[in-house]
This record gives sequence, structure tokens and C-alpha cells, in this order.
Amino acid sequence: MSGPGDPPEGTPNGAPGGGEDEYRSVVFDESFVRAARLQEFSADERLGEHHAPAVKARHRSFLRAGGPRQAILLVVLIVLAFGTAVYMGVRHPYRTPDSVRVQPMRSAVVPLAPGGAVPGAKPDDLFAHSPAADFRLGAAGVNLPAVTRTAHFSGGQVVSALTIAKDYLVRSSLDPATLTGGSQRPVRLLIDTGQLDQFDRSLAHPDDDGGSAATGWLVRFDPRQTQLADRNVRVNGTLSAAELSPDALDVTADYTFVYAVRPPAGGQRGDTAGQDVGKATPGAASLFTVRRELHFRLDREDLNAHRLEVLQSNLQAGPLACSSKPADTLRPLLAGQRAGNDRPAGTDPYAQGRTSPSLCGELAATSQPSPSHPIR
Repeated sequence: MSGPGDPPEGTPNGAPGGGEDEYRSVVFDESFVRAARLQEFSADERLGEHHAPAVKARHRSFLRAGGPRQAILLVVLIVLAFGTAVYMGVRHPYRTPDSVRVQPMRSAVVPLAPGGAVPGAKPDDLFAHSPAADFRLGAAGVNLPAVTRTAHFSGGQVVSALTIAKDYLVRSSLDPATLTGGSQRPVRLLIDTGQLDQFDRSLAHPDDDGGSAATGWLVRFDPRQTQLADRNVRVNGTLSAAELSPDALDVTADYTFVYAVRPPAGGQRGDTAGQDVGKATPGAASLFTVRRELHFRLDREDLNAHRLEVLQSNLQAGPLACSSKPADTLRPLLAGQRAGNDRPAGTDPYAQGRTSPSLCGELAATSQPSPSHPIR
């Protein structure tokens, strides 16, 4: 029978009394070992409590403290910002306007007949004794007015519109190449693309029908009958700009141009439309006056492209014979010539037939120079 300190199965190796009394207190029986709770420590626990990890552990408090809600809120804010940007782009005050159909140019050309013979002298003498004595020379006479912004256009945009209109006036009224029937390309480049077909037709097939006069677009003389006696054209007038709509500006030009002209060097008669108006005085220059009233339209695209629409062109020019056809070129009556019996005709509003006959006016005597020593 085993003693009180022996294991339940007896002493190991069958030795009575256990053999080694000093180890009896640390020998565990199998039932004790089986009943013991095993626990394996982690690597951090085995390293000890004072060990500092090489990489800081990621905190998961974001998700535990409502992370999904914050993520949803962030997405909502991004969507709102994107929607606001799209809305502001649609509502931007300077957005590209809807395309507006370009209007055709309307024109009226009125010849002014003199009451007597056209005075002749040297150009300087003629200008000094005419109403154009104080006019400026050439492009210097086309001045920009004081500029203020409008409701939908900045001051810079208004200046741009006025500058484009000035360029058009200079190229179509002062450029020697244009005046003598040369290239019209500089003028054409300033015209809105929607009016180019009308411009080309007017120059190729001019007609006095209110929309096809070449002289509605520009000033030009027949070089076979007229020559510039002085390239320094006298100029006086005004430019103004106003807002036509939120997307367009209206520019108005009212200018008087005074040219010194003479017969060409070949000595052609300088007659008008086959009428016997007399021979021009050899060696004498005369003045020819053109008043142009123009209305331009410029939208935002025109401002960027440096071009314009010519909406209305009213031209009065003299001395001309009433029977002349100024729709093509201007054929001035030169020094010593007269309009003769070719006078402005009356219009009967009760008469049936053509309701819009060609107009003709009388050139006031005060608009003609009175040189002290005219050439006879």
C-alpha cells in the first residue's frame, strides 16, 4: 500500500518509498498536470512591459467613434462643392451668349449737287478757306471719347469696341489704297463673318437698293476720273458707345471727311455718268466732302476677334451730279464743273410706281471753299 506522499499509481520505477525524497515535493502526478491551465504568452509579453514597439500601433478610434458617419459627411461636402462649381459656371455673367443671327447692313447714299461751278485752287488754299480749316488730319481726327463702364461691360471692353470702330473708319475712309479702288482686304478683315457674303456681293455687283451699295461699306473714287490731290484728309466728328443688350454694344460714328481731289494725270474729262458737266479746270484741285453716319454692333465674340457688324450706313457726299450712281464709286464734280440741269427732283407721294426713288440733295454754298485767288 502506498504511503500518503506517493502518487496514486505508486512510486516511479517501482521503487519503494520513491528513492529520492528531495524531489518528492515537486513531482506532480498526471491528474494534476492534466488539470493544469496552459497559457502561452505573446511575443510582446515575453519581451516585457518596458519594451517600445518599433511601429506605433494604428488607433481604431475613428471607426469606433462614428467613422462611417464622418466619411459619408465628407462625400456629401464634395458633392455639394462640385454642384456649386457647376451652377456658378452656368450662371456666370460673362458666359458665352447664345448665337444671335447677324443682321444685314442697310445703307443710304445721297449725292449732293452744287448750286454753281465747283471752286478750284491749290489744296492748302482750299482747306484754309473752307469749314474744314480747323479739322484734324487723318486718323488723328478720329478720337475716342471719355469711357465709362456699362451694366454688363467693363471700361476696357467699351474702349475695345470704340477702337475697333475707329480702325474701321480709318481703313474704310482714309486708307489711300481703299480710296483709289485698290485692295479692300483691310476693311474686309474688320467685318463680322456673318456679313462677309453681303460685303463681297456689294463690291462685285453694287446696287442702289438699300443693302448692296459698295459705298455703304467704304469710300472709294473711280481712279479713271479722280485722283487725290492731297493725302492728308481733313476729319471731324464723334464716336459714342452704349449697351445694346447684356451681350452686345452699339457704337455710333458721325464723321465728316474732306478730300482734295483733281483730274487724273492722263487728263480724262472727269464727267459723271456720261452727263455733260463741263471740263475740269487743268491743274486745279477741288474739295469733296463726305459725311458718314454709321451704327455698329459688337458682341463679346466680336470684341475678342477685333471685328464688328455694320448695321446702318448713311452717306451724304458732294459735289456730285444727281444722275451719278454713287452705289459703286464716287465720281466728284471737279474744279470748274457744274451740275447743270441735273438738279434734285421733287417726289410726289400720290404717284403710283416706285416708292423709293434715288435721293439727291443740294450742297449748301457755305460748305464750299471761297479761296481769295481761285484758279480760272
